[in-house]
Amino acid sequence: METLRFQVVGEAFKKKPLVPSTPDERPSAYYGKKVFNREKMYRYLPKNVYEKMIDVMDNGAQLDRSIADAVAAGMKQWAVENGVTHYTHWFQPLTEGTAEKHDSFIEHDGKGGMVEEFTGKLLVQQEPDASSFPSGGIRSTFEARGYSAWDPTSPVFIIDDTLCIPTVFISYSGEALDYKAPLLRALHAVNIAATDVCHYFDPSVKKVVSNLGWEQEYFLVDEGLYAARPDLLLTGRTLMGHDSAKNQQMDDHYFGSIPERVAAFMRDLEIQALELGIPCKTRHNEVAPNQFELAPIFEETNLAVDHNMLLMSLMKRVARKHSFRVLLHEKPFDGINGSGKHNNWSLSTDNGILLHAPGKTPEQNLRFAVFIVETLMGVYRHNGLLKASIMSATNAHRLGANEAPPAIISSFLGRQLTELLDHIELADKDDLLSVAGKQGMKLDIPEIPELLIDNTDRNRTSPFAFTGNRFEFRAVGSEANCASAMTALNSAVAEALVSFKQRVDAKIAEYSKDSKYSEGSGHSPKYHAIIDVLRDDIKACKPVKWETYTKKIQIEARVLGDLSMNHIIPVATRYQSQLLSNVQNMAAIFPADKAAQLSARNMKLIEEIAERTSKIECLVEELVNARKVANKIASEHDKAVAYHDTIEPKFDEIRYHIDKLELIVDDSCWTLPKYRELLFIR
Repeated sequence: METLRFQVVGEAFKKKPLVPSTPDERPSAYYGKKVFNREKMYRYLPKNVYEKMIDVMDNGAQLDRSIADAVAAGMKQWAVENGVTHYTHWFQPLTEGTAEKHDSFIEHDGKGGMVEEFTGKLLVQQEPDASSFPSGGIRSTFEARGYSAWDPTSPVFIIDDTLCIPTVFISYSGEALDYKAPLLRALHAVNIAATDVCHYFDPSVKKVVSNLGWEQEYFLVDEGLYAARPDLLLTGRTLMGHDSAKNQQMDDHYFGSIPERVAAFMRDLEIQALELGIPCKTRHNEVAPNQFELAPIFEETNLAVDHNMLLMSLMKRVARKHSFRVLLHEKPFDGINGSGKHNNWSLSTDNGILLHAPGKTPEQNLRFAVFIVETLMGVYRHNGLLKASIMSATNAHRLGANEAPPAIISSFLGRQLTELLDHIELADKDDLLSVAGKQGMKLDIPEIPELLIDNTDRNRTSPFAFTGNRFEFRAVGSEANCASAMTALNSAVAEALVSFKQRVDAKIAEYSKDSKYSEGSGHSPKYHAIIDVLRDDIKACKPVKWETYTKKIQIEARVLGDLSMNHIIPVATRYQSQLLSNVQNMAAIFPADKAAQLSARNMKLIEEIAERTSKIECLVEELVNARKVANKIASEHDKAVAYHDTIEPKFDEIRYHIDKLELIVDDSCWTLPKYRELLFIR
């Protein structure tokens, strides 16, 4: 058994990792190589078409469908020159992943042959079947058709031989069936609301952009070990497994030397990501063994979300080339840190002003205070919504555990800003609007230059912390689509800014009926139309979240039951039989008293194995029966609650006895790779 087990496990170590050959050019030379970006648009589109596209991308102008054929022709020419034969509308359904249906460029030429064709109609709109995607009950069965519509603000890109077109995904009757459509509405809402507030300070501001910088944490495991763990394969996490004697106690992995095999994977991943226009900036080890992080430069939020979804897919492909598997589950291993995706969020104007950064004048700092306070008001008023946006069956294992932020959404500003807000009513104008920048700190080592210290503390526990010129939403999970959290956050802040403008306009109107600020009031229908649609989007997501939660726990329950009955108990009883045989052999050789003395330990183990396997059998039966009861519940909400209250708690009970058996059973008999093997790359 031992030889067989380590033959399976050892296959990953025998394979030589595919070390990428770094291109001769610098990264700046091949950055965006596989993206139909502005430079490609300028080369492949007529000048007037290019200018209209830039107007759409930069100024939010309505897309003129009359230019679609010219854009499609330019895209196809560029794509064919790069070996592309197919195209797909790439969208993000409510499944935390991406979806695509590939079609080739070929069409009948009417003469018995084929011609390569890609028209504006095919670019702008497609009709993928929507019946298999979650919808939140917003459409009838006979309305299963869905539409994907091109998002021209996110550039088209190439994967292998396919041209990928980022799109929204909507139902037959127009409701959002994806994450992108609600996100775009939220970004539009915060743009309008924030721009109106900026006009109090600078009437020249034309646009406010939401920025996002995500930090992607992940685990790597050897492919052979992964294949030998059915729970990892089917659920993304280990449903059983005793602590390794050494895991992260020493924190020696964090910021340590990156293992050679991992560094090769990272180089390959970064090259391919940069070619796709993903601006990878940072890579390092994380605290837990085999845990790592990749972070890009900040981007506009919609593009950043698309890049993160693309990166997660790319990571899985590249990892397999290096005999790894990527684990994006928020808590793949019990007892060590989980993985998050910290969302660094900020707002900026079209003229380059960071609205969450302190300024150099009282007026600039007043603007800074307004946007800080209204962001906090949005978080305060919609605390439940923000928590719902990041909660999932997988992230629930991480929040509040080890280093992760607590599940309660709270804000942290740092001492200086907290004191400023605490005394805002008592301070005089000059004191109120004076916010210190970075402070200098000199060391008593002459060779070391003066250090600049931020005026905020990098709090590691608050789920929503201010970090100098942005907020860090730390509670977002590793495998989540950032769009969920960003839709909730931008919507909440937009509503807070609208409310602020209404209050200010009302005060101004008291002093001057002709005040120019009364125009464009927050009561305008342009705000309420967006907010109402967003509320409908969020409402539709609720039953999808409940159903997804139920299904994930259901799968885990079935996998745990199967492993318990078909792996753990047979292995434990087989070892128990070996012990019984040893006891019988002792009794045949030694006198009764001596045999009993020599067999005492084995008898104790035999009894413990019997008790624990019996307990596991009973608990698995209870688990199955509880699942049968829950499955009959019609309401998705009530069913999810039942799975949470009556089924998931049994996981830990079953795991407790399995992990105790792992310590008892001979290592050569235990068929599943243990934590000490999974957590350390060789």
